Amino acid sequence: MSPVRSSAPLLGHITSRVAPFVPAAMVRQLGSAYVAGETLQDAVACVAGLRRDGLEATVDILGESVDDIEGASAVADEYLRTLTALQEHGLPAHLSLKPSGLGSALGWDVCGREIERVVRDAEHAGSFVRIDMEDASTVDGTLTLYKKLRAGGHDSVGVVLQSRLWRSAADVQALAVLRPNVRLCKGIYLEPPALAMQDRDAVRSSFASLLRSLLAAGSYVGIATHDEVLVVEALHIIDTLGLCRDAYEFQMLLGVRSDLARLLSREHRVRIYVPYGSDSYAYAQRRMRENPEMAGHIAKAMFAGLGHAVCGLRPATAARATAPH
Repeated sequence: MSPVRSSAPLLGHITSRVAPFVPAAMVRQLGSAYVAGETLQDAVACVAGLRRDGLEATVDILGESVDDIEGASAVADEYLRTLTALQEHGLPAHLSLKPSGLGSALGWDVCGREIERVVRDAEHAGSFVRIDMEDASTVDGTLTLYKKLRAGGHDSVGVVLQSRLWRSAADVQALAVLRPNVRLCKGIYLEPPALAMQDRDAVRSSFASLLRSLLAAGSYVGIATHDEVLVVEALHIIDTLGLCRDAYEFQMLLGVRSDLARLLSREHRVRIYVPYGSDSYAYAQRRMRENPEMAGHIAKAMFAGLGHAVCGLRPATAARATAPH
């Protein structure tokens, strides 16, 4: 393996380990490219900018796990306000909802009630809701909720499957009759070997296999990856199956591989995950801590920014900035 290839994962692992100790101001600065901002107005402006660049969006409201009914209801209300604002600005963005933010800790009945409220309004507005997948302990509850919503006649709702989980192939088979709309990702949660693959190549192989199975069975798939190896494999699968561009889309996180997103958008639909809210610091820190690959992207951006800053200094000042202290 070449030094260039090996340095990024190492840099990511180092960054993810030190993330809890990075000053809040620095994390906010580093994470600013990965969130739309703190307000709904910030999110609307971000989605509008993406649309001008030919990119779609799905909007997520940042927040920690909610452990009271009033809080779950308030989050659902904020999603409804977000949906209204997007509609008023003529922005046909989707919504992404985390069960933990809508009360899953209180019970899946509470969470389901709030999510269904958002789904109903999204359907009336001609929009779409994605139920995000969290750690492995939530998979059964999330998939059961998804099936319940579909059984209730709600078709404008999708779910997420993670290729690193051993169970995902069986979940694809169990969901096949519904022809689900699936966001397929590797998964960012650190799970034990009994639940999740630990080898990078195994996770990649699983991703490609699941993608082929879903697309061949007629599911619409959001191919959520920044991994060029998987992007190339996905394009090969799409070509082999002879799919039109209405059968799938690529999905990426805001601020990560925007060059690749714009390149793909020339011939394929590309959707960007747009988070916003007052919890932007915690979001950036979680991304750095939980996902070494994401931390690597952030670290490279950080050092690139530092390099530009030093290069922009006058010679004498640059020498002082780079000199050991």
